[in-house]
Amino acid sequence: MGSWPLQDAKAKFSELVDTTLRKGPQVVTRRGVETVVVVPIEEWRKLTSSVRADIKRLLIDDGPKLEIPLPDRKRWRWLPPVGLK
Repeated sequence: MGSWPLQDAKAKFSELVDTTLRKGPQVVTRRGVETVVVVPIEEWRKLTSSVRADIKRLLIDDGPKLEIPLPDRKRWRWLPPVGLK
């Protein structure tokens, strides 16, 4: 994976895009710290679609099956609002 300082990435954006398409993801650094990654659109779609599928499966199919015992409604006692006695 290549690395580009932010100023070079801005100045040579077309080259950054071409390199990304040829060689794969490229890291852009700001002040020497890795900040963002430029990836080809096909790879981005693969990454985002797999995440959505996993979240959906987690929440719908494999979600926790909770059994919460609720008290009978007959035991509940109605209380008047405060100040209306």
